[in-house]
Amino acid sequence: MLKNNILFLCTGNSCRSQMAEGWVNALLGDRWQARSAGTAPSGYVHPLAIRAMSEVGIDISGGYSKDADEFRHITFDLVITVCDDANEACPVWLREGKVVHSGFDDPAKAEGSEEERMAVFRRVRDEIRQRLPGYLRNTEILEAGTE
Repeated sequence: MLKNNILFLCTGNSCRSQMAEGWVNALLGDRWQARSAGTAPSGYVHPLAIRAMSEVGIDISGGYSKDADEFRHITFDLVITVCDDANEACPVWLREGKVVHSGFDDPAKAEGSEEERMAVFRRVRDEIRQRLPGYLRNTEILEAGTE
């Protein structure tokens, strides 16, 4: 079975897109190959994103912040922008595929104690889990790309 390629794109590639990549590869990795990148990569994966995902049994600690240009040679079936800035700055490189915007709050901007910030990371993590896998299961790309 061929896997569909999906790219999660945000600005910094430190939180939301990293968590989305982790969720899809963990839950739907038999049918999707998820990658993530940023339009202005931060250079790191946020420690609280790593912690939030580890709480649900998904290890994203080996990830790194990547520039969208690293993926220009890959044809993606689907690109999902997960922040408004990336949606506006989404590179126009798609030879094929579809671009969709599914925005989430930026947990890196959360303020307060570590536990208060962690609560925001958990909320965004859970929102991503609720929204994205269901969308991918129901998309026409999933059925069209399987062989």
